[in-house]
Amino acid sequence: MLEIKDLTFRVHTDDGRQEIVNHLNLTVEDGRLLVITGPNGGGKSTLARLIMGIEKPTGGRILFNGTDITDMSITDRARLGIGYAFQQPPRFKGMTVRRLLSLAHGSELPEDACCAYLTNVGLCSRDYLNREVDASLSGGEVKRIEIATLLARESKLSIYDEPEAGIDLWSFNMLVDTFRAMRRRADESIIIISHQERIMQLADEIAVINSGEISKFGPRDEILPTLLGEFEDSCDFREGGAEK
Repeated sequence: MLEIKDLTFRVHTDDGRQEIVNHLNLTVEDGRLLVITGPNGGGKSTLARLIMGIEKPTGGRILFNGTDITDMSITDRARLGIGYAFQQPPRFKGMTVRRLLSLAHGSELPEDACCAYLTNVGLCSRDYLNREVDASLSGGEVKRIEIATLLARESKLSIYDEPEAGIDLWSFNMLVDTFRAMRRRADESIIIISHQERIMQLADEIAVINSGEISKFGPRDEILPTLLGEFEDSCDFREGGAEK
C-alpha cells in the first residue's frame, strides 16, 4: 500500500515561492489501478516523480507497505518493488532488448521468458529480441519495450507518466490492451498519469489534481462522468493517442 501524507513540493521563482504539490494526501491500496488526471501544470507528473524519488519533497511523508521511503534513493525504492515509466523512455545504443529485459529482471532471462514479456505488450518477439534499444525504434515501440521491462521487474507498484504521449493510435490501442491485462493481476498496484478516457475506463479510482491539490477523488463510476462533461471540449481529454 502506498500512503502519501501531507506531501509538499515547492520551488523558488523570481516571483517568490511556488507550491507545485500542496499538502497532498493520497492512499493507493494493494492491487488497485489509480488514474491521476487534471489540467496541464497541475502537479501530476511532479507527484509521480516524488513517489519514485526523482524529486525530493519539501514537506510530508511517503510510505510504501509501512516503510517510510521519503528520503530513500531511487535505487532503494526500486529494490522495494517500485517501478517508473517515463513520458519519453531512454534509449540505449548497443544494448539489445533481450539484455534490457534481463537487467530489469535482475538475472539472465531465457529466450522464451523474454518473448512472453514482449508478446504481452504486443510486440513480435522474433523481430525485437535482438534489436538495439536505439533511435531505430519508434516512440511507440520504445514505450512498449519500457512497459515490458516493468513487467519483467515484477514490480509491486508501477507508475506510468502519460504513457500515451507521442505514440500513434495503433500503439495506443496496444497500450490499453496491456493495461487491461495488467489490471487483472491482483498483486500489483498501478498508477497512470493520463488525460485519456479509454485509460480512465480501466481505473478502480480516479484522482483529479489541480494546482497541486486533489480536487476530486473516488471510484471511476463516480468521477469519470463528471470529467466527461467538464473536459469534453478540451484538447487534453481525448479518446485516442497523441498522434492520429
